Amino acid sequence: MPNLDLHTWTALAEIIGVNIVLSGDNAVVIALAARSLPPEQQKKAVVFGSLAAIVMRIVLTIVAAEVLTLPWLRMVGSALLFWIGIKLLVPSEGGGADGAGAKSRGGGIVAAIRTILIADLVMSLDNVIAVAAAANGSIPLLITGLAISIPLIIFGSTVVLKLMDRFPVIVTLGGALLGLVAGEMLIGDAAISGWIDTTATFLHYVAPGIGAVLVVIAGKWLAARATNSSAVPMVDLASKDVE
Repeated sequence: MPNLDLHTWTALAEIIGVNIVLSGDNAVVIALAARSLPPEQQKKAVVFGSLAAIVMRIVLTIVAAEVLTLPWLRMVGSALLFWIGIKLLVPSEGGGADGAGAKSRGGGIVAAIRTILIADLVMSLDNVIAVAAAANGSIPLLITGLAISIPLIIFGSTVVLKLMDRFPVIVTLGGALLGLVAGEMLIGDAAISGWIDTTATFLHYVAPGIGAVLVVIAGKWLAARATNSSAVPMVDLASKDVE
């Protein structure tokens, strides 16, 4: 635990505040990933997913300054985020919102936590810079601030999850949010950001919107295909009743 003087308390408050403000989209991801699980598994997925994401974010923050300067990294992250956003809009195989379609109880939780980790890793590339700046090089302060933020992120994810049950449109809005972040991340890549800033500044406004629209359209299309496929009854060719 760092020395608790005024400067430390101020920095700690900044870390917690920045992490909460910048984790709004991460709370949406956690809720989206857990929504297809049964209620008792949803709580476990939210808690374990949030804990694992915070630990990963601490590690990522420590190396953030070096990692974010690499070209093409954000493009890869953007593609991953597009894929996750689309995937989260498609109903899970064989079931609906109650999670009955999960292949197995353990497998459902593992899949949800894996999705949370991948999405949080990608979406935290920008967030960790602000958190690292607030920590001012103090690793103990960084770990303390992020640890304190855990229950707040879990609470936020739980609230979003309950709202999704009552208002399904929030699921679509969550997917759109991931597409928006993916669009922003794409044009922020070191390989093309210089050209965009000098030649195509309009993409700063257009790309996020296009990303949101693409995720929603692709996700809805795949969801419709999955629904139509599951609606077609399977014929048992081995049955004696089949003529």
